Amino acid sequence: MRGRKPLPSKLKQLKGTARVDRDNPDEPKPKAAIPSCPPFLNEPAKAEWERITPILLENGLLTGLDRAALSGYCTAWGVWVDAETELEKQGLVIKIIDSQKQPQFRQNPYLKIADHAMAKIRQFAVEFGMTPSSRSRISVLKSQLKKIPLIISEQKSDFSESRAFGSGFFIG
Repeated sequence: MRGRKPLPSKLKQLKGTARVDRDNPDEPKPKAAIPSCPPFLNEPAKAEWERITPILLENGLLTGLDRAALSGYCTAWGVWVDAETELEKQGLVIKIIDSQKQPQFRQNPYLKIADHAMAKIRQFAVEFGMTPSSRSRISVLKSQLKKIPLIISEQKSDFSESRAFGSGFFIG
């Protein structure tokens, strides 16, 4: 597909750009729901899941189908929090000893990890309308919000807690 990827009809409605002549009548319209939190998320990722899901649901931007994308967002969040915590402890520059036993100063590897995680967070955040620029294109009518039913998905996960490892990375 060339050009911009199409926006879901829900986002077009919220932005006020929906047009009947461009409507996709076959587009799936899942119900608003909070999917179950995957057990493999680390603690900061789980906390972000608990913080953001009610907000997304309240704005009609979350369904049971969004579990994987939201997991990606929260996993990136957890990695970013862990990397920032290590940067706080170690600093931006670390001292290493080279092969000639001479001290060398290098950028802390956690800085690159934090930057990469933040890029991923931004990518997922745009998908859910969680950035100022993506949010500025959306206008929500209060009458629409009152019609959104609260459904909490009781999906069973085939991931076990014992398969979760480290900073939110899944080891299969």
